[in-house]
Amino acid sequence: MTQPPIPHNHSIPESAVMPVLAYADVRAAVAWLVSAFGCTERLRIGEHRAQLALAGGHLVAAELLPGTPAGPGMVLVRVADVDAHHRRAVAAGARIVAPPVDQPYGERQYSAEDLGGHRWTFSQTIADVDPASWGGVLTLEAQ
Repeated sequence: MTQPPIPHNHSIPESAVMPVLAYADVRAAVAWLVSAFGCTERLRIGEHRAQLALAGGHLVAAELLPGTPAGPGMVLVRVADVDAHHRRAVAAGARIVAPPVDQPYGERQYSAEDLGGHRWTFSQTIADVDPASWGGVLTLEAQ
C-alpha cells in the first residue's frame, strides 16, 4: 500500500518516522547528542522538547516526566489520514492512550501502545504553522 505524499509543515520535520527519546534534562541531552553523535538541533520547544536532525533523518528529545520510569523510547509516525489510521488501530485492538486531537502546531495526533507497551504517536499534518506562533524556536530551517 503506497501512502500519499505528506503535506509540508514548518513545525515538524519531513521524516515519516521519528523516534522520541525521553531525558531528565532535555537541554543537556541535546548538547550531548550534538557533541557525541553529530546531531543538529532543528527546533527548540521551550526547555522540554527539541527536534534534531541526524544522517538525513530526525528524532525528538522530550522531557522525562516526573514519576515516569525511564524506559524504551517512543515512535512518532506521520500518516496521511490519522482518523482512518486510528479506526484501523482500534479495530485491531490497540490500547489507545490519547484519541485524535488537533494540535496548535498544525498536526492532528493520537497515541497508542503496542503489544510490548511501546508508545506510538501517529500524526497528520493539517496546516503549515510557523513554530513562532505557538512558542517554538526554529534553529535549523527544514531542508
